Amino acid sequence: MKNLSIYYSVGALLYCPANNENIFASIVTEKFGNQYSLALCLEDTIHDDHVEEAELTMIQSISKIYEASLSQKFYIPKIFIRVRNAGQISRLFHALGNSAALLCGFILPKFSPDNAEEYIHAIISVNEKSAKPIYAMPIYESASIIDLRNRYDILYHLKEKLSEIEELILNIRVGGNDLCHIFGFRRHDTESIHQIRPISNIFSDIITVYGADYVVSGPVWEYYNGCNWESGLISEIMDDKLCGFIGKTVIHPKQISVVNNSYKVFAKDLDDAKAILNWDKTSRTLVSGNVIKERMNEYKTHYNWAIQTILTAEVFGTK
Repeated sequence: MKNLSIYYSVGALLYCPANNENIFASIVTEKFGNQYSLALCLEDTIHDDHVEEAELTMIQSISKIYEASLSQKFYIPKIFIRVRNAGQISRLFHALGNSAALLCGFILPKFSPDNAEEYIHAIISVNEKSAKPIYAMPIYESASIIDLRNRYDILYHLKEKLSEIEELILNIRVGGNDLCHIFGFRRHDTESIHQIRPISNIFSDIITVYGADYVVSGPVWEYYNGCNWESGLISEIMDDKLCGFIGKTVIHPKQISVVNNSYKVFAKDLDDAKAILNWDKTSRTLVSGNVIKERMNEYKTHYNWAIQTILTAEVFGTK
């Protein structure tokens, strides 16, 4: 299990087309607040005929943010680039020059046996050239994991591949909408993706294979207006958390605060986590009622939960 807060710190990951010319102004003016990460997307949000143009706009935006950061203070989110293919990774890293200092990592879409090795080699290559870690976040959204006859083999095969760069895998991410697209599914704002059994079964298998060793982030919620967008998002995050996800992809700035508030740790959970981690190892018993005598704490059973709770509280705070 990951026991450093960096792996929990992606939080609300705001997706933005890489060719958005307002990125620089939005970050410098802290338009989106000071608790989110940013994904600059060169894949699904960009027309195939305009990729090079989007790359240039993105490089200019990051360079302007970097130059501004040398003379003024403002919140700089963790910045990730969602590429289309492994070949873009080294090329874009080189093109960023000094401004690559702001880059946290690359998002690897449709991660599958067909491209895993190429992606992994590209991440190793840029880390050999970088003065700081350049992380990767593979997205599990490929049609290859639909087939039950091969799913388990593929998930474990990819996990074995990732072990080569395990410390550089900041999160495992899931492509909820891409997987729904394969079936023709789309949820309403009163419904949770976890109610769609074929998709939730895939999520369950991903958590089963990866959840003990990696932080796995929740799928995008596409609603940001209407009567139920906020309550629906909160409800789905509750399902996310119960199923083992930490953090969530967001597609509108309004969603950021909802995700951050939803992942705040209850004060009583934090108290229990601290009590478990500070357990008197010389005690003859390793089970005890918690401080408010509401539930049982058991050192051996709840230790991993306690670590995760402490690290989540470090990132999101308490309520």
